[in-house]
Amino acid sequence: MGRRGDPHDGLSIPLHARRSSSYDHDHDHDPPPPRRPSSREEEEDLQELRRYEDFTTIDWVQDAHRSQTRKRLKLLSGERISTWRERLEQIYDDGQAWIVVSLVATLIGINAALQSIVTEWLSDLRGGYCASGWYLNRKFCCWESEGTCPEWRPYSTGIAAYPIFVCFAAGFAWVSAFLVREFAPYAAGSGISEIKCILAGFIMKNFLGAWTLLIKSCCLPLAIASGLQVGKEGPAVHVAVCTGSVVTRFFSKYRRDAGKMREIFTACSAAGVAVAFGAPIGGVLFAFEEMSAGGAGFPLKTLYRTFFCALISVTVLSALNPFRTGQLVLFQVTYDRDWHFFEIVNFLFLGVAGGLYGAFVMKWNIRYVAFRKRYLARWGVPEVVGLAVATGVVGWWNRWVRMDMTKGMEMLFRECAQLESWEDEGGLCEYGSRWRVSASLLIATVMRIFFVIISYGAKIPAGIFVPSMAVGATFGRLVGIVANAIQQTFPTWSVFAVCSPDVPCITPGTYAFLGAAAALSGIMHISVSVVVIMFELTGALNYVLPCMIVVGATKGVSEYLGKGGIADRMIAVNGYPFLDSKEERNFGGVRVGGVMQRARGLRVVTVRGMRVRDVEGLLRETEFRGFPVVGSESEMVLVGWIGRREIRYGLERADVDVGGRDDVECVFGRMSEEEEEEMEGTYTPDLSAPAPAPTYDTDPNVIDFTRYVDPTPLTVHPALPLETCSSLFQSLGPRVILVEHYGKLRGLVTVKDLLKFTAMVENREHPRDYEGEEEEQRRAWDFLGRVGRRVRGVSGDLRGRLMRERFGLLGVGEERVRRAEAAGEFVLEEESESEDDERGLGMYDRNGNRSSGER
Repeated sequence: MGRRGDPHDGLSIPLHARRSSSYDHDHDHDPPPPRRPSSREEEEDLQELRRYEDFTTIDWVQDAHRSQTRKRLKLLSGERISTWRERLEQIYDDGQAWIVVSLVATLIGINAALQSIVTEWLSDLRGGYCASGWYLNRKFCCWESEGTCPEWRPYSTGIAAYPIFVCFAAGFAWVSAFLVREFAPYAAGSGISEIKCILAGFIMKNFLGAWTLLIKSCCLPLAIASGLQVGKEGPAVHVAVCTGSVVTRFFSKYRRDAGKMREIFTACSAAGVAVAFGAPIGGVLFAFEEMSAGGAGFPLKTLYRTFFCALISVTVLSALNPFRTGQLVLFQVTYDRDWHFFEIVNFLFLGVAGGLYGAFVMKWNIRYVAFRKRYLARWGVPEVVGLAVATGVVGWWNRWVRMDMTKGMEMLFRECAQLESWEDEGGLCEYGSRWRVSASLLIATVMRIFFVIISYGAKIPAGIFVPSMAVGATFGRLVGIVANAIQQTFPTWSVFAVCSPDVPCITPGTYAFLGAAAALSGIMHISVSVVVIMFELTGALNYVLPCMIVVGATKGVSEYLGKGGIADRMIAVNGYPFLDSKEERNFGGVRVGGVMQRARGLRVVTVRGMRVRDVEGLLRETEFRGFPVVGSESEMVLVGWIGRREIRYGLERADVDVGGRDDVECVFGRMSEEEEEEMEGTYTPDLSAPAPAPTYDTDPNVIDFTRYVDPTPLTVHPALPLETCSSLFQSLGPRVILVEHYGKLRGLVTVKDLLKFTAMVENREHPRDYEGEEEEQRRAWDFLGRVGRRVRGVSGDLRGRLMRERFGLLGVGEERVRRAEAAGEFVLEEESESEDDERGLGMYDRNGNRSSGER
């Protein structure tokens, strides 16, 4: 395997077409003969052509080759720095990377501070307002108050606060979902899965656009304030990378170099996590452990810039101080008591629970995503509003679900001595109410797991970091309360001999802290970065070792139950071409020849013999990004590779000279007499002979594409193990690998071929019951339809009764409902069959009975 030998200097540089100049327009005599343009002009002229197309993959081998070519041409140009202005320009060009990183990081920090302020204000707005200033949240409104806060005015102190709370939640959710649907559909979801694919070379143009940045920045606080079980940490990564994409568009050095853009995106992903958690080191480790898994490594240069970007962004956030605490950490907790070795059993239990939680949520969330795609794809906004209403209606009765997740975790993490009296309204630290609190925490855990499953992936900005941590915090605090109760009930057990009689032996708040770490590790399948994020988040350095024990147990259980976290599972569900370097693949001795697309079915171009109409027909009939170049279709001797863009570029530039004639010959390479003999098998090459210099074809009757052909494509042998081929895709990042045998093309293999084969092997080993899953989805949809009809019937009944009691009127609708009651059934309001079909509720006759029509 390797790069094919190049008879020349190893460069494959497309040549610059003839430029028009002022000399041609200002003089009447014939223009001078065409000159061969410099390679640098030619490279600049072709940059606009090589704009990456949507939903394709970047060939990192070619991109790196072009980058090195630009550097080489710049050195060969021989330009000397003679003035101080040129020297400043040179210094600016050399330091442009650090300038861009600093600018992007500053904007990320400012954006994060604004989002934190708006999110907290909107969350408090559901329960009341500040009389001294409508723009103040409850914390700032009561900044100077001690005990009661007369400036904060709740909407109601009784049961009337319940519908107000639900209405605010529905309103916030509707605005967020509506803006996403109308202006930036890519702003929905977390964005981490797509960014991982983008870092690996998958192109989605509008995913990192300015509209996506604006809408996601505005809608994320609304989504969180609606009370949905979603977090801001995943979307914060997307917002940060969007910021980097928008800023780098103003710098030509990054516009034309995908490799440099990938460095900026990696640094931005670290800054997004850093500002979301206040954890710069954790953000860098997250980018290294999770985001760069699909890219071609994490070079030291990228590491430095990632660290610098995270540092600047968190510094800006700390300077703005949105929480007005003067602290960098989000949850400042101090544990005065150390842990004991007998608690390791409890820590391992939390780790196992975190792994089980991740596996359970991923399994059912993927099933719900499939259900959403099939039945709710056109009802994104109503689904979000329904989720917000359901969360508000059910969660209102549980304090831990009703409370903001960040504030709830802050209370659960603390020791009892650190809680203020007004914070412990639910009796969290009261001995007599511990079982009631335990039941409340258990209910909150179950409810939150359910709402996380159905909320993640909705058509709003939605992350899963903080909701998972909140689940782990409530469950961990529950385990801590139970463990503390056991110790207090049986203090004479030998395992508790190390406990001091006058000091609490077990700290339940630490269990909440460790449970949050376990849940986050279980859902994302990350380990090192979780430990660092947690101690940066809380400042609890003395609990680093227990955190490592918990996360290690979680990682082991997670890897046993399945490969990849929720981001990797979403990549597979969406069908993105992504090879995760963290996953070890074993194809059972299969070779490349058993997976490749064979040469007999490939569309190729030949060195000679093709006309313009043949080439245009090839482009019109196919959508391939490139084609192998062979000597002839009979011999299939591999000459090189040419991209689709280069062919179009050559045809467009050649139309000026050849007049667009269909019978003009297209040449994709030059063969000397010795090379023709070599193809026929009668020539023995002389390796000591110097390589011939390239020529420049000026024949107007021939379109010469030789200058666009890459003579050194990446090739492998058909007998190469498929695991090695997969490693080549992961490490080098080519779009396609050609398969040759004794110089002849045998086929080609792409990332999609590997993924298809992997899916086929997995389905063979672990077959899925697709028909059974579809039947479950259909039954679930029928159940929702029945519930909807029952609710509408009951609401119509109540509406009719209110009309009769208030106005003494009996409307037509009430008459229908009364007749239906007499018949023992509920009916729908009159709707057209087409409307019923669109809603998936089926067709009904006048009496409300299901008709025989299909769904």
